[in-house]
Amino acid sequence: MPELPEVETIIRGLSPKLQGLEVSSFKLLFLGVLRNSDQKILEKLKGKKVIRLRRRGKWILIDLDSNLSLVCHFKMTGQFLFCPSERPVDKHTHFILSFKDRMHELRFRDVRKFGSISCRPTPEVLKFPNLGPEPLRVSFSRFRKLFLSRRGRLKNLLLNQSFIAGIGNIYADEILFEAKLHPLTPVSMLGEGEFSRLWEAMRFILRKAIEFRGTSIRNFRDAEDQEGGFKNHLRVYGKESLSCPRCGKEIERLRLGGRSSFFCPRCQEEKNKAVESER
Repeated sequence: MPELPEVETIIRGLSPKLQGLEVSSFKLLFLGVLRNSDQKILEKLKGKKVIRLRRRGKWILIDLDSNLSLVCHFKMTGQFLFCPSERPVDKHTHFILSFKDRMHELRFRDVRKFGSISCRPTPEVLKFPNLGPEPLRVSFSRFRKLFLSRRGRLKNLLLNQSFIAGIGNIYADEILFEAKLHPLTPVSMLGEGEFSRLWEAMRFILRKAIEFRGTSIRNFRDAEDQEGGFKNHLRVYGKESLSCPRCGKEIERLRLGGRSSFFCPRCQEEKNKAVESER
């Protein structure tokens, strides 16, 4: 599933191409892609100009004039393509926006059909009550306060979108490796120094991933159908049995919440075991 860096890459790639364009028409090729919206509201898109593109967590917001917005989520295999109108439309394309005086169009395609598009009044989409703060905007003091009264394993909390928005499985593993924290670490056992390392690692990894235009493991492509380059900079994710780039120990994998977690057992010693060894 595309995470914050991939969605941010899409936003940055599409913004200069779409801003100021006027929607001339749309095609809804798969009704199931439309969520939480009446199909009739899509008619209001015609004649509207694109004001800006924004990201909230893993959501893409395309704001148009007259207080109208398209809200999009890629889920596992969703993708936006800004391509020539004459290019053949493949069977996985579910929604198309065409623009006045332009020979290019915006296509939403999704092989697995889990992604979604909705059209809503802009004031409504400003409210995402179930999303936590943005990890690249949250201050350390607020980040620290997020953990108050929280319980459970550290990685599970990082993946909780109501806790902090935009982090998924790939970047949670990379962040925890950078911070030298085990994915099973109980949140209640973190000290001040570890909170600081985690906050710094989160910002470092996400910014670096955005710099390299995201990670392409299976399906991710940007709006120009190009792969992301951060896959060449992954240090633990998907590296089971390979040597840790920091200490040389073999990378291990465990199952946590139905997902694979990759870590170095030496650099990211499990907190409970570390405490036991000191006794």
